[in-house]
Amino acid sequence: MYDVAIIGGGVIGSAIARELSKFEVNAVVIEREQDLCCGTTKANSAIIHGGYDAKPGSLKAKLNVEGNKMFDELSKDLDFPFKRNGSLVVRTKDQDKEGLQKLYDQGIANGVEGLRIIERDELIKMEPNLADDVVDALYVPTGGIVCPFNLNYALAENAADNGVEFKLSTKVEKVAKTGDHYTITTNAGDIEAKTVVNAAGVYADEINNMVSSKKLHIVARRGQYELLDKSAGNHVSHTIFQLPSKMGKGVLVTPTVHGNLLVGPTAEDVDNKEGVNTTAEGLGGLAATSALSVKNVPMRQVITSFAGLRAHEDGGDFILGEAEDAEGFFNAAGIESPGLSSAPAIGVMIAKEVAEKLSLSENKNFNGKRKGILNPATLSLEERNELIKKNPAYGQIICRCESISKGEMLDAINRTLGARDLDGVKRRTRGGMGRCQGGFCSPRVMELLEQEVPMSPFDVTKNGPDAKIVFGYNKQI
Repeated sequence: MYDVAIIGGGVIGSAIARELSKFEVNAVVIEREQDLCCGTTKANSAIIHGGYDAKPGSLKAKLNVEGNKMFDELSKDLDFPFKRNGSLVVRTKDQDKEGLQKLYDQGIANGVEGLRIIERDELIKMEPNLADDVVDALYVPTGGIVCPFNLNYALAENAADNGVEFKLSTKVEKVAKTGDHYTITTNAGDIEAKTVVNAAGVYADEINNMVSSKKLHIVARRGQYELLDKSAGNHVSHTIFQLPSKMGKGVLVTPTVHGNLLVGPTAEDVDNKEGVNTTAEGLGGLAATSALSVKNVPMRQVITSFAGLRAHEDGGDFILGEAEDAEGFFNAAGIESPGLSSAPAIGVMIAKEVAEKLSLSENKNFNGKRKGILNPATLSLEERNELIKKNPAYGQIICRCESISKGEMLDAINRTLGARDLDGVKRRTRGGMGRCQGGFCSPRVMELLEQEVPMSPFDVTKNGPDAKIVFGYNKQI
């Protein structure tokens, strides 16, 4: 019998798990995929929003600002990449200035610090590649960029190191109240827990509706993106937003923490909650739309495109806390933008409520530090040479595009909650994220997985058990 069962191993579930590990608790995270970070968390804008956009008084507004303030310390403690590059919400000459003023007023009401509306002369000094029609902008110095993969893994690894159990490849089929606890039926057997936390992303409504008469309805809102080569990474230095519409914050242009340039997303409601395919229509409009705010974006340098799904609940705000008619069942549902920015604060909020419900005591052995995968590029030449002397694997480059060594990939596979497929290695190390998109390094990564897990070459997959790569031997098929 667990004290807490968290359904969902994305950034929200992992943030809640880490905060709960600060208490004496028997907790488990249930994730249907073979790895963590396989849903909404793996495909988003990687933006830490300032907090000006949400309606004052909403959970989105409160938790965005609180979460934003936590990232500096969190990134140091958990060793993941984060940068406060600041953001600009730009207005073009055909748009009403009242829209920009409204965002400023909302930001002030929400407690966002350092907001300014700045005119074109100052803007162009900050961002020379802004479109000619841009006349002014809301400057948000607290805006930032992050690696969502490393954030997710950092939270989960630290939670696991502090005693939280993780059950992967475990799909929840049913949740039901059984006396004074919940029985969670999965494809891997029943799990019993005194309390349940629902952090199931686009499926959070289905989980909620199994136990509560207060039904939720989540629409999967697809966003399509294009990622440009690192040679385009300096085209802008801030995150450039357009004045938002009712469907979202519009198409942004932003540098990434790894030095690429990201353009997107689209915003389209889809019926299929697995609909993460890109479309010619969706991607085809990104160049023209992004040009409204940033000129001469070098779209010929696109190296990949991808799509992610946002969990849009009909009420438009986060659904957080204990369900009114299901004691011990806590929702973390409807987590769309600014969900990534709010994740640390959501973790604190839900963990506190669960801890009070169960009268949990403090875990005096909690260790809030975690060391990420060593990046030799951050070392001096002398330090790197010394590292290679001690461990020659760091001198063997597997991914040439991103200069990722065998040592980094071995770390990704063998660490807490380590990678078990190609995409797991890729998200943890960036091996396969460069110009060739894994064309050169994938066979070598497969060999490492075979040796280290270990596994048969026929069991190595791209992402999950059904995405097999090898089906037989030459001349036998």
